[in-house]
Amino acid sequence: MNKKVILTGILTGIMTLFLTACGSNNTWEGEEKTIEMSDRIITEDVEVEWELDDNPASEKGTRIRLHITNNDEPIHDFEVNHQKLLHLIIVSKDLSYFNHIHPEYKGNGVFEIENEFPAGGEYRMVADFKPSDGSSMSKMEWIDVEGKNSQPAAVVVDDHLEKSVDGKKVALSVDPQLEAGKELTLKFTLTDESTNQPITDLEPYLGSIGHVVVFSEDGERYLHVHAVDDQGSGPEALFETTFPESGVYKIWGQFQKDGEVFTVPFVIRVP
Repeated sequence: MNKKVILTGILTGIMTLFLTACGSNNTWEGEEKTIEMSDRIITEDVEVEWELDDNPASEKGTRIRLHITNNDEPIHDFEVNHQKLLHLIIVSKDLSYFNHIHPEYKGNGVFEIENEFPAGGEYRMVADFKPSDGSSMSKMEWIDVEGKNSQPAAVVVDDHLEKSVDGKKVALSVDPQLEAGKELTLKFTLTDESTNQPITDLEPYLGSIGHVVVFSEDGERYLHVHAVDDQGSGPEALFETTFPESGVYKIWGQFQKDGEVFTVPFVIRVP
């Protein structure tokens, strides 16, 4: 065998070892990234156990307790999201009752609060929260509240999107034309009912100009709508959302003025 052949074989072996080492290093980096990603808390692994005390719906209130776990282990740390650790949305099955409250964190993945339900029956509960090692997430459940049931109210689409609440007139418009699957802007315009003057002194509520929640008529679709950034204090408040499917939806807009939060509801049909 001549020297040229021997030299070629040596060089080939060196290159093979080099490429093998590089390939091994890339694989190791990939494993590190996989391990890092697997440590994050993901929505699919998170469960919320809902517990209500034995008191039926009454003026005394019913204690609600939430146990939040990740792969059957309590989640201990949560990040403040819109100024609160957890937002609890409660809506009756007929959408006539709405409440947005903020349970107290007791530690070990447990949140508690009392709520005065107007009657017994089924309620849609939604918990919005963000674990420190995870993304923002929403967990929904139908919960049966003890007590005498009330007569269900019909969900009626509003002919005119203008309401009066606590001395304020609130008009809702949608831009562009209302349609399912399209990115839309919900515009609330607020005026004083007695003077008909624009309201320009809205106060920040949960870190923005307001807060908007949307439910489909059957309570199965929930939209937590975000306000457009860098807005003033009225008279207009803009929020961006997309309705996933056509159908009837109920919208609750919440705003704060003079230290008081007021809620205005609208029912729309999305073509």
